Amino acid sequence: MKKFTRREVVKSTAAVSSFFILPSGLRANSPSSRICTAHIGTGGKGNSDTNAIGQHENVEVLGLCDVDSQRGNIPEKLKSYTSAKAYQDYRVMLAELGDKIDAVSISTPDHTHYPATLAAMEMGKHVYTQKPLTHRLSEARELSELAAKKGLATQMGIQNQSSLAYRLTRQWVQDGILGKVSKVYVWSHKNWGYDGAPYAQEDAVPEELDWNLWLGTAPVRPYVEKVYHPGNWRKIVDFGCGTLGDMGIHIFDTPVKSLGLRDPIWVEAECREPNGYGFPEQNMMRYGFAPTEYTTDNFTFTWWDGKGSPRFEGSEDLILPDGEKLPQQGALFVGEAGRMVLPHCSAPKFYPRSILQNAVKPDIGPMNHYTQWLDAIEGKGGTEAGFDYAGPLAEMLCLGVIAGNFPTKRLEWDAKAMKVVNFEAANSMIGGGYRKF
Repeated sequence: MKKFTRREVVKSTAAVSSFFILPSGLRANSPSSRICTAHIGTGGKGNSDTNAIGQHENVEVLGLCDVDSQRGNIPEKLKSYTSAKAYQDYRVMLAELGDKIDAVSISTPDHTHYPATLAAMEMGKHVYTQKPLTHRLSEARELSELAAKKGLATQMGIQNQSSLAYRLTRQWVQDGILGKVSKVYVWSHKNWGYDGAPYAQEDAVPEELDWNLWLGTAPVRPYVEKVYHPGNWRKIVDFGCGTLGDMGIHIFDTPVKSLGLRDPIWVEAECREPNGYGFPEQNMMRYGFAPTEYTTDNFTFTWWDGKGSPRFEGSEDLILPDGEKLPQQGALFVGEAGRMVLPHCSAPKFYPRSILQNAVKPDIGPMNHYTQWLDAIEGKGGTEAGFDYAGPLAEMLCLGVIAGNFPTKRLEWDAKAMKVVNFEAANSMIGGGYRKF
């Protein structure tokens, strides 16, 4: 199969080549003066993303696109968004709507995040893209650089970041109530892996699904009912980023932002050997970072996923007093003054409890992740998870995915050069070929 460059992905059809590109910051010519939007992927998480954006009082939805009209519930949505038109191919939607829209949300499987987001951004559209930002490391770098070049309002869909509990946690860590942090452990019990053999069967494609468009830039394979679509694509290397991409991107976020971490200097993985098809069902990743003002010089960062996470032997760091159990998903910080456990989507707990007595509750009001992005489009502030932040965070996750292909091998990473400096074989996985579809 011929390999295509990233640029060829969005220039491969007449629809894409006919894009009308708006100058950065120019709003569409809407009679209502609302922010006019289009939405790529309206089923699953895309349903809540579309509604959270589309029901805002200052938004007018003009385009709804899903490769599966039934799962995307397009007919029902058209009743709510009466100005909208339905599409199956996002390239056709963007070409037709052109200068009528200001912004685009992308809530597709991981492998389509990059080509769809890039197509919208090259038109000068503000974008909201679900996590993880991209499927491959080089894609995250390209999108973050393009967002900066065009001055676009961007946001990655890690909406939990805007919760009061997480924002308080970030402030408290930076206020120093834990002292300098020497270790962070992060984990998820979820298993977005598959250790079995590739699926061999071929099922009939449902009438409402365009399978070629669902595959997009990924290699062609037969449709298998309830395997790739809907729901289980995260387990498959060609489509997802495993548990790291689903939950790691959420759970890494607070430690990374709280401690000012940026660009790993190395990563190593413990997992089964790669099979080229599914992600391992259990993984352990260790990352090395340069110290920051909030960490000790010997700081370490460890991730586990899969059943029984976190998996540890004899580590007192992860043993809580009075028989308390760790949450099934979350983070644990080890600081000079004690420990903090941050369950996923919940408030932190401190050991000893007295640590919290030294905390000053900052004046932090409510925040909505979607509204923050819409406000930024209108020039009212910035975004917490803009691509300037989300890009490097996604690179970190993608680097872990790469390390999973070389178990026990420590990959030394040069972020500026975007290159593994001690193991050339890993560099072939930073980017990759794309199918013309």
